[in-house]
Amino acid sequence: MDETIAVKVLAALAQGMRLRIFRALVGAGPQGLTPGVLAATLDVSASTLSFHLKELMHAGLVTQQRDGRHLIYRPALQHMNELLAYLVAHCCGGEPCEAVPADRCIDC
Repeated sequence: MDETIAVKVLAALAQGMRLRIFRALVGAGPQGLTPGVLAATLDVSASTLSFHLKELMHAGLVTQQRDGRHLIYRPALQHMNELLAYLVAHCCGGEPCEAVPADRCIDC
């Protein structure tokens, strides 16, 4: 992943509703969710949901598949994993590192 793509993906997630949609899809896993279930779960109108799903798809974070008369939206976890790898590529100067729990962090 390069910087331009990382910025595009992070920008897509830097909006509350899109972040909630993506998290709901991640929670659903590979089976995905229909727009109706997403709208009901997030208490959002169909038109608002459609707008935000389009933005997430444009950023490569969500895929869409037709299943008969239904659309199924799924998280693009490989793309998200690529973003995470890009963000931590130079973590700890190349040395293995562990996340320190916030309550034990001295410099945080």
